[in-house]
Amino acid sequence: MSGVKVTALGRLSKLLKTLRAVPARPCSLAACSRQTSRNAALHPLWQSPLTIPGGTRQSPINIQWRDSVYDPFLKPLKISYDPTTCLHIWNNGYSFLVEFDDSADRSIIVGGPLENQYRLKQFHFHWGAVNDWGSEHTVDCKFYPAELHLVHWNAVEYPSFEEAVMEGNGLAVIGVFLKLGARHEGLQTLVDALPAVRHKDTVIEFDVFDPSCLLPSCPDYWTYAGSLTTPPLTESVTWIIKKKPIEVDEDQLEAFRTLLFSSHGEEERRMVDNFRPLQPLMDRTVRSSFRPQLSP
Repeated sequence: MSGVKVTALGRLSKLLKTLRAVPARPCSLAACSRQTSRNAALHPLWQSPLTIPGGTRQSPINIQWRDSVYDPFLKPLKISYDPTTCLHIWNNGYSFLVEFDDSADRSIIVGGPLENQYRLKQFHFHWGAVNDWGSEHTVDCKFYPAELHLVHWNAVEYPSFEEAVMEGNGLAVIGVFLKLGARHEGLQTLVDALPAVRHKDTVIEFDVFDPSCLLPSCPDYWTYAGSLTTPPLTESVTWIIKKKPIEVDEDQLEAFRTLLFSSHGEEERRMVDNFRPLQPLMDRTVRSSFRPQLSP
């Protein structure tokens, strides 16, 4: 028996020495390189550790598919947009905004997690320099190459968008992921107009556009209490993140990347990586309108 014990101990000792000799691998080289590259070229708006004192519901976040909680009381989201309320496209220096006439209840959303009716103010996109990243939110740590945000405000309780921005239930933002695939005909109308707003602070008229064409047909969504992802980062947003992405082709994403952070006469800086880094979930719950048994 003693000989067997000595042999076993010798093998164990040899195994431990071998394990100690294996270098630690905190993450794969590819994953680390992607993370470093992704954060290195961020617009100055997102490079500093943007926080607000005591903030506990900051956005964007990583959505864990299996950790989201199915809420059978979540209603279907009803969307009614009037294409004639579309006004113009504006390069504001970190994205391009398509803005709408929000003086009346003509382009609205209601239902879903919302207690009131919300008016559409504008929509915009976030995207990466390459297709490996670009979305602000992630799902199970997966990035999409771009993300659409449709921004609405609670005109029932607040007299203006500016006041709604400062209140906890003031805004509702629909988030839609974009993935590579087939050409998106609805988006192409928008893409064709982008050369005219290539530089910062350029604005063009852009009327009769229905942003409903940019929404996936699947009604499923996640929802959580969050914040704006640009200053002032106020915790005023009910986020409604669509489960299914829409497809766009490579040329359409490349058209986004031809825009500039810079104004006429300045050194040209490509408008890419215009997203805020992920924020901690803290004690929040992400609810889903569907049963999250299976991931996509």
